[in-house]
Amino acid sequence: MARTASALHILVKDKELAENIIAKLKKGGQFDVLAKKHSTCPSGKKGGNLGEFKKGQMVGPFDKVCFTAELFTPHLVKTKFGWHVVKILYRT
Repeated sequence: MARTASALHILVKDKELAENIIAKLKKGGQFDVLAKKHSTCPSGKKGGNLGEFKKGQMVGPFDKVCFTAELFTPHLVKTKFGWHVVKILYRT
């Protein structure tokens, strides 16, 4: 079982915007460019890069996706902070 993961994310308030971002990514949009433009999280300035984190370190729904979902595919996650577009880079 993986104990650490690394991910990129874009945090927005609106589900519709998050879905539009995923559509742009699927058409070849660059994650870092979209993060810098749309993310309300301070990590947006770094292209959405959260770096490596431990299992249990992030809020529940976000953590679950990062440790179970498919790598390199954008996922939509709702947390108390808003809507996240998450791209998991790796697990160790």
